[in-house]
Amino acid sequence: MTIHKEGTATLVISLLFFAILNWLIASYSPPLYSFVLGVSIVLYLFLISFFRNPNRSISATNDNIVLAPCDGKIVVIEETTEVEYLQEKCIQVSIFMSPLNVHVNRHAVNGTIEFYKYHAGKYLAAWNPKASTENERTTTVYTTTNGKILVRQIAGALARRIVCYAQKGQKAIQGEELGFIKLGSRMDLYLPIGTKINVKIGDVVKGNINTIATFK
Repeated sequence: MTIHKEGTATLVISLLFFAILNWLIASYSPPLYSFVLGVSIVLYLFLISFFRNPNRSISATNDNIVLAPCDGKIVVIEETTEVEYLQEKCIQVSIFMSPLNVHVNRHAVNGTIEFYKYHAGKYLAAWNPKASTENERTTTVYTTTNGKILVRQIAGALARRIVCYAQKGQKAIQGEELGFIKLGSRMDLYLPIGTKINVKIGDVVKGNINTIATFK
């Protein structure tokens, strides 16, 4: 396991902050030093855990399946109309990521990126149905051999930065990195009607390991 590149600056700055804080406490308020040191260690270990990037490489890609693009819990499976770009009925599958999950986002499918857009927005709780259309988010659309697939990264109540490496015209390879979302957040998948969904609400999935759906 390694630390994701998006966490490098945060971890360095945090380490300096905690070092200075504990030096000040030790110098001017020694009775509090043990408590503040303990809290600092716990918080720093949390940051290290949050930015962890476990090795999830896959041996071979598969055009007929949709891999989980992130770690988290399945919170939505429903037919809906995607109105931003596809303008058609789809099967929506949503994955909620808690602050304890790995927050690396990955390409769920092989394809070419046909469309990408960043949207500024609110920071509603990620499980709120309005989060998909009102929160800060990105929209990435893939052209695949099984039709168009839309993936949306959504910021949550705590998330304050979405990183997405997608670019229009880019070749996307299943399993490689799409981006990163800092703190609790969510990802929505919009799949063609008729796609076989292999998960159910409440399932816990891991990016690049679990199969979300199979194309018929």
